[in-house]
Amino acid sequence: MKNKNYYAILMAGGVGSRFWPISTQDFPKQFHDMLGTGDTLIQKTFNRLAKLIPEENIFILTNERYNDLVFEQLPSVTKRQVVLEPAMRNTAPCILYASLKIQKENADAVMIVAPSDHWIEDENAFSQNVEQAFSYCSDNDALMTLGITPTFPNTGYGYIEYDKDVSSNIKSVDQFREKPDYETAKSFLNRGNFLWNAGIFMWSVKTVVSAFQENQPQLFELFEKGINVYNTEFENDFIRDHYKKAANISVDYAIMEKSTNVYVIPATFDWNDLGTWGSLYDKLDKDRANNAVVNAKMLTEDASGNMIRTKAHKLVVVDGLKDYIIVDKDEVLLIFPKEKEQDIKKVLKNVKDKFGEHYG
Repeated sequence: MKNKNYYAILMAGGVGSRFWPISTQDFPKQFHDMLGTGDTLIQKTFNRLAKLIPEENIFILTNERYNDLVFEQLPSVTKRQVVLEPAMRNTAPCILYASLKIQKENADAVMIVAPSDHWIEDENAFSQNVEQAFSYCSDNDALMTLGITPTFPNTGYGYIEYDKDVSSNIKSVDQFREKPDYETAKSFLNRGNFLWNAGIFMWSVKTVVSAFQENQPQLFELFEKGINVYNTEFENDFIRDHYKKAANISVDYAIMEKSTNVYVIPATFDWNDLGTWGSLYDKLDKDRANNAVVNAKMLTEDASGNMIRTKAHKLVVVDGLKDYIIVDKDEVLLIFPKEKEQDIKKVLKNVKDKFGEHYG
């Protein structure tokens, strides 16, 4: 039997603009089968969480424009489980809102907040790490996160610095560090007590609500006003009127960086945030020339290191290209150097400015 006090908040509101043209504002990456496995990213995440957490206790937190997509892809969930944001306000407001709803339903709840678009290799190891965190958070006043042991000096992730004198695998966090430059990232790895910040959090509902009350009193007061209507037919009206007044702030800034009761478990599973075409390329199988292909039929000559994605069974012939992203989707064909993948956001803005929102 799964523990009835275990809950999850599955974060599924992002746009994923660095995966354009597949990921768009109307149909973002979490609702696509990015890996070519037969399941979309949100389906894979839901199924991973459901190994440990009762399905009815998994809440999907998303923007109201994706409501229909959630029910299409997760037909077993009920209206109660889908928490809709009427405006984009970063992660702190929506996590506080969902936490207050869960606390009203079950004051003994412990929960995980997990992005819907991450790749995790060993799902049993993931469940073991989460269960250890839940056990600790049930007995202690703790805000906890999972950190990823760095494999190279990545400048695209934030880092978590932990107390190296702690022998237990539950480490107290000294501080969070912003995305570093390359030399700083190298120094982090050399020091040996830094982890990548994966944005996966665990805590009891009591602890997280108290953390918001202490560190974000205005935000707490805004959402606490609705406590009488949460989980009732009047909730939507309250949220529609009040949500837009919330500060645009991440949960990291709002409570994690301000609290002293923060702990991290170094994860025992392989992880990738699937934030860019390059990160997807890293996780896909390659042909002999190191081309990663999703859906397409390929004929290559002097082509290597490319990330290629099309509709199913489309024939693609590539000659003389090395280390490119090639993505074909409906009215858009992207052919772009992998080394410039961080510029895809800028390209998308230019496309929208020149050709209109239809393409983004």
